[in-house]
Amino acid sequence: MKTREQLIDDLLNLAFAEDIGDGDHTTLSTIADDTMGRQQLIVKEEGILAGVEIARMVFEKFDPELKMTVFINDGAHVKPGDIAFVVEGRKRSLLQTERIMLNIMQRMSGIATMTARYQARLEGLHTRVLDTRKTTPGMRMLEKEAVKIGGGTNHRIGLFDMILIKDNHIDHAGGIANALRNVREYLARTGKKLKIEIEVRSLDDIREVLEIGGVDRIMFDNFTPELTREAVKLVGGRVETESSGGITLDTLRAYGEAGVDFISVGALTHSVKCLDMSFKAC
Repeated sequence: MKTREQLIDDLLNLAFAEDIGDGDHTTLSTIADDTMGRQQLIVKEEGILAGVEIARMVFEKFDPELKMTVFINDGAHVKPGDIAFVVEGRKRSLLQTERIMLNIMQRMSGIATMTARYQARLEGLHTRVLDTRKTTPGMRMLEKEAVKIGGGTNHRIGLFDMILIKDNHIDHAGGIANALRNVREYLARTGKKLKIEIEVRSLDDIREVLEIGGVDRIMFDNFTPELTREAVKLVGGRVETESSGGITLDTLRAYGEAGVDFISVGALTHSVKCLDMSFKAC
C-alpha cells in the first residue's frame, strides 16, 4: 500500500502532466531562460489557510532551487490582503507552478474554512465533525488533511482501514446478524485488526446490534434529531455513536445536542467553495 507521501507525489506528477504537457509554450516563448523573479501568495477572502506545506512540495518537486519564505502557516485565520508566502527563483518555474499550487491551496483552504464553520456550530459539545469518502478522486489525502487543519476529524481514509457495514452490505449479507458474523470470521481468518462500525436504520436495528455485540461504533442513518436522542440513550455509552445522512449547517447543532459522538458531513469535501487567492509578481 502506498504511503501518504507517495500518493501526493503521484498526484503532483499527474497535475504537472495534464497542465504542462510537452511544455508551457506561452512562458517558454515570452520569458527568457534563467531570468529570476519573485511572486507572493495574496489572500483575497477571509477563511482558514490550508495547503502551505503542499505548496512547498509543488515548488520543490518542480524546481528545487525555488526559495519559499512563509509568513502564515496552515490553520491560521486569514483575511483579504494577507501575504501567506513569497517564492523566489526562475520566472519560468514560478509561472509553470502557479496554477497547480493555487488549485491545491484554494481547494484545501475552502475545505478547512468549511470544516471550521461546522465545528464552530458544535462549540461547548463533545461532538466532533467527521469527513467522508466523498472526495475528489486522487486528492483524498489532501482533502482529508484540510479537514484536520480546519479542526475536523478524519473518518476512515478508504475501504482498507476500517470495517464499515452499510445498508447494502447488510441487505446483501441477509441481515445484521449474518453481516456481523461474516466480519468476525473474516477478521479471524485474515488476522487483521480493524475497528468495526455498522449503520442502522431503526431503534430495533440498534437493539439487535447491541445484543450481538462486537462493534466499536453505531451509525444512525437518516435519523431525526429526536430519534437520535432516543438512539443515544438506548446505546447508553456502550459504543461510540455517529449521525449521518443529509445533515446541514442549520441542523448540525440539534444532532450534537442529541448527544452523538460524531457527525459525518459529506459537504465538507463534495460541496466546498474554494477560498479566493492569487499568486502575483512582486
